[in-house]
Amino acid sequence: MAPDGLITLSSRHDAKETMDRLAASVARHGMAVFARIDHASGAATIGMSLRPTEVLIFGSPKAGTPLMQAAQSIGIDLPLKALVWQDENGKTWIGYNDPKWLAARHGLDQGHETLLGAMTAALETVAKEAC
Repeated sequence: MAPDGLITLSSRHDAKETMDRLAASVARHGMAVFARIDHASGAATIGMSLRPTEVLIFGSPKAGTPLMQAAQSIGIDLPLKALVWQDENGKTWIGYNDPKWLAARHGLDQGHETLLGAMTAALETVAKEAC
């Protein structure tokens, strides 16, 4: 069972290819990639192992700024993030926070439906293209 607010999809590609495809899709759809964090590489630096686990941080000031103007606390959850990981069975997954869940978390339930709908659609698109 996924944690509250987390949307997950399975990928038919391995973790690296899924993440590469996600980063390319994000850029193709006009969003900026701010960082790509490889947790497995970090674990290796301290002599520990971790199955492939990467986070992509990305977004658009055009989408995020109005939300932060309404509730600056949402800045802790923006820019957007997506996690790609390989589970114990070798299956690759992609997960991301539901923008509507994030908005509710920060008290932005009203007045931002159009923007949140567009963010949700963009996330669905890039995730599906990656998988």
